[in-house]
Amino acid sequence: MSDTLRVYHNARCSKSRSACQLLEERGLAFEVVEYLKTPPSRDELAAVLAKLGMKAEDIVRKGEEVYKAEFKGRTLSEAEWLDALVAHPVLIERPIVVRGERAVIGRPPEKVLELL
Repeated sequence: MSDTLRVYHNARCSKSRSACQLLEERGLAFEVVEYLKTPPSRDELAAVLAKLGMKAEDIVRKGEEVYKAEFKGRTLSEAEWLDALVAHPVLIERPIVVRGERAVIGRPPEKVLELL
């Protein structure tokens, strides 16, 4: 599989750093997307979700303050969750690693090895 690895990464997250370290230890080249600095577009996020086989709500970090303040207890449509994740990228679970038509959430970090 020669598809480029892309890691949606938050440098402050230990799981995200560990996933990157696992890839580095194997000598693999990968693209880092610091999604808090450069949030994915709605279309990009929808494409990543399709590769994950998940819905937007499945990757929402429910411990974040913005979730508790604005979304807890609410029922949102898929489109509304996508809009929420684009507006508040801190809500996106991390790390997400994409390779070709597949993606995984690196929790635990060893999950990224499924793409190799």
